[in-house]
Amino acid sequence: MGTSTTGLVALPGVYRPQADTWFLAQALSRERLGPETEMLEIGTGTGVLALLGASRGARVTAVDVSWRAVATARLNALRRRLPLRVAHGDFASRTAGRSFDLIIANPPYVPAPAKRLPSRGPERAWDAGPDGRAIIDRICESATTRLRPGGILLMVHSGMCGANATIDRLSRSGLAAEVTASVFVPWGPVLRSRRAWLERQGLAAEAQEWEELVTIRASHVKNAGLG
Repeated sequence: MGTSTTGLVALPGVYRPQADTWFLAQALSRERLGPETEMLEIGTGTGVLALLGASRGARVTAVDVSWRAVATARLNALRRRLPLRVAHGDFASRTAGRSFDLIIANPPYVPAPAKRLPSRGPERAWDAGPDGRAIIDRICESATTRLRPGGILLMVHSGMCGANATIDRLSRSGLAAEVTASVFVPWGPVLRSRRAWLERQGLAAEAQEWEELVTIRASHVKNAGLG
């Protein structure tokens, strides 16, 4: 699928491609892309998924709140000689007034004890509030206005966050949404460090060692609600 990390660089603190990255890459590989496709990646990290889209001809905009991630994605685009527009800041403000044919997102989704999201540090790539949905819900709420008719949203997140809640939010906003794939991966160090808290919150079973990841696909159906 052209998702090799050979030659990929990441500045310190930038989220490196992991199981969820490649899981989303599989979903992306099934979508039709070309020079007519305007694509947005929310939370680009190293830029590997944005570059996968660019390598297939899409015109890609990538956004990240981390300056280090922005610098990393730009550097990787230069190294791979692929056109990529990388913007720094909140995805909603940086894409105001724009719409896209395809939006992909691997947002922060790890439940965290703190209600306030971190403003710096590598934790920004994964901490997402007590239920893990702080960024997921914002993406769901804004997807309709940022997707063109017929456009597609692809998002990956943990099953701990509630796939049904995501489907319900997207459906209420007028999108046709479904879980298209799921996979179980071993717990990483962040989840292991929060085991006791996750168990107390009812988000994980005792001695749980595997995390479910889900890919959600939502489409902005043309002429929805007409006729």
